[in-house]
Amino acid sequence: MPNPPKFSIVTCTWNSAATLADTLASTRTQSCQDIEHIFVDAGSTDATLDMIDAYPGNKLLLRGVRGGISRAMNHGIEAASGEFVAHLHSDDYFANAAVLAGVALNLAASRRDWLFGAVEVLKDGALIAPFPVRQFSYFALASGAVFIPHPAVFVRRSLFARAGMFDERLKFAMDIDLWLRLAALSPPAALDRTLAVFRDHAGSVSSANRIRARQEEFCVRRRYMGKAPLAFGIYCLRYFKRMRALRRMA
Repeated sequence: MPNPPKFSIVTCTWNSAATLADTLASTRTQSCQDIEHIFVDAGSTDATLDMIDAYPGNKLLLRGVRGGISRAMNHGIEAASGEFVAHLHSDDYFANAAVLAGVALNLAASRRDWLFGAVEVLKDGALIAPFPVRQFSYFALASGAVFIPHPAVFVRRSLFARAGMFDERLKFAMDIDLWLRLAALSPPAALDRTLAVFRDHAGSVSSANRIRARQEEFCVRRRYMGKAPLAFGIYCLRYFKRMRALRRMA
């Protein structure tokens, strides 16, 4: 049997033809091609499936996966055979052709079970420079001082068996919930390098959704307050300040 790939790249799609080309190109041009690309589609009716069908290389398409983004991401994890799993949504793309090669080298050198880096945000046609990646600690993660952007995260597949996958009951903070569980078992390597670009669609998130997202994040972080109670207290100060600002905007 052939050896499993180093990376399983999971891309969730739903009528994604307008942006998917950038995702596909950024994966196809990686200098490291020790990958499988898993597409999880929710029932696209535009050209998305045609684009995936024409995409060369090692790929797998899961059709008709409905029930939300967390369920789609979990289906991708379950189908993965690679050593490390990354979720690169159809709105996102790798920052350059050396991303996977650099990640592989860093993971080998650090011997960590997962890694995260920085993302640039593409908004109104312009790239916004990323925040520097801070030194990781569980305290910093639990207090909200460390931000882990999902398009720049790579997780050893076997770690999901220990930590579990995305909580499909969550709508906004499923990634934060997973990072807190992963970090409690194994601290990640923090790579101060831009790994991916995230598209920020103007007007795609209403003020009401931002408030609900913050509320859900608060509930998620409260689940784990026992692991770092002082950090949770510091997060609460940030939370109430941000909520006041969001409510004024709403």
